This record gives sequence, structure tokens and C-alpha cells, in this order.
Amino acid sequence: MAQVKVDLLQGTLDLMVLQTLDTMGPLHGYGIARRIEQISEETILINQGTIYPSLVRLQQRGWIQAEWGTSENNRKAKFYAITKTGRKQLASGARNWQRLSTVIGRMLALPGGDSMK
Repeated sequence: MAQVKVDLLQGTLDLMVLQTLDTMGPLHGYGIARRIEQISEETILINQGTIYPSLVRLQQRGWIQAEWGTSENNRKAKFYAITKTGRKQLASGARNWQRLSTVIGRMLALPGGDSMK
């Protein structure tokens, strides 16, 4: 099967990270990235250069917190958890995403929208 690169809208990865932490509880960066890939059925592939800037940004905003611990491989790892403020942001972001996807769905359903003819 051919791999297709999916471009994410700005802020989308942050929303997926918050949702993952809200659902799964504390995880290290690698675990968060793998879970998002798993849920997306490998449509979204996340490398370290993508996930860690998102985690730093979320931590600076106070939406997640980090604590050092030991991974399942017995290695030192930073585990991230969503904060109360992060849960509020997740709820707000989810509402915004639902509104945006509804509008895009309406636009794509318009007749005669195929400009490639």
C-alpha cells in the first residue's frame, strides 16, 4: 500500500496529544506518537522532530505537565500528563474542530465544486 503524507492543520497535533493524554493517562513522547499513529491507522506518521516541539509548546502553555519516570523498557523517560487547564483547552479545541469540520463538509457537498474539469 502506498504511503500518503498527510499535512496537519496548525494546532491539530496539539489537540491529538491532549486527547491521547486525556484518554490514556500519562505517557512518554514516543508512546504518544505511536498511539496517534495507531489510531490514525498509520495515516499520520509522527517523528521525534514533530512530537517533541508540540510537547514543549503544550507544557509552556500549562496544558500538560511532565515528570521523569521509567519506561516499560526500563529506561529513564519523561512522562506527560494533561492538566486541568489542558482539559479545558481540549474541550474548546474539540468544539472548534467540530464547527470547522461541519463547515468544510458543507463546502465539499456543494454541487459543481469540481474545478478540475
